[in-house]
Amino acid sequence: MNRGDGDDRIARERKWSSRSIGSAFQHQIFYFLIRLGGRVLSYAVLYVVVLYYVLLRPSIRRRTEFYLSHRFPDRKGLGRLLDSYHLSLQLGKTLVDRAIVGILGPGQMDVEFTGRERLFDLLDKGTGFVLLTAHVGCWQVALSALHFLKVPVAMVLQQEEGDVDRQYFEHAGLPCPYQTIDPGGYLGGSLEMMQVLKEGGILCMMGDRVFGSGKNTLCCDFLGGRALFPYSPFKLASATEVPVVVLLSNKTGPRTYALNVAKVIAVPRREGRSGEAFRPYLSQFVDALESFAREYPYQFFNFHDMWDGCS
Repeated sequence: MNRGDGDDRIARERKWSSRSIGSAFQHQIFYFLIRLGGRVLSYAVLYVVVLYYVLLRPSIRRRTEFYLSHRFPDRKGLGRLLDSYHLSLQLGKTLVDRAIVGILGPGQMDVEFTGRERLFDLLDKGTGFVLLTAHVGCWQVALSALHFLKVPVAMVLQQEEGDVDRQYFEHAGLPCPYQTIDPGGYLGGSLEMMQVLKEGGILCMMGDRVFGSGKNTLCCDFLGGRALFPYSPFKLASATEVPVVVLLSNKTGPRTYALNVAKVIAVPRREGRSGEAFRPYLSQFVDALESFAREYPYQFFNFHDMWDGCS
């Protein structure tokens, strides 16, 4: 795929919005329910709300269709409707959980972290790393669990104007615990990203979403098709001589999450400018993400058409 194709692909993708579905008033209702009855009451209402949206708002079903048609290609009719409901419900639960952590405190959530020793080992070497995650489980839980590392954390984050959904620290009235870097800024924020890594910090990036120009992307095999992924995290890692840590989270129970260091990927220094040079490393991330989607099919929350533009 050439650069022009990638840029056309990104232009079409901008029609997709990451803004929250509900209004500010509807969000406030859920925050009130959390304060009134905690997880039990807010979850009970959530089941009904999600059913309403899936049955009576076709746009919601269309958002889930891109992923579900690849994860369950043979599912039709009622089966696909149920898939859309389960996926939307799990997303709703993660958003409620995020609010619960902020409103009622972190003690409301238990997180099992597998592989944290590997992160300490990397930091003991005196270098930072790229923390590559995805729109799975609850990535905010992943970030909130990094405080024990005692090093600066930066997050590449693009939040749309008018989005009313609050982060967990906003509910608690706390300052943002990590630096945010806007990928829509000067040079895509690359100078800020490199500075974080050169100073031994942790740079958090989403590996399943393309922002800005499509020039740093590759088409990779994913869930039976060819999907578009950015290789810029690996390009940054190569330029700054740091590893890429793949960290994925999943909900395991009403109040429990698991964090797992799925892979630590070493990228040779100055691997080159060509995207193909980074394909072997990007493929390791994509393979880990596909394994997650197959194991936890209703916890993959990427609702844009990743497969559009790849032959």
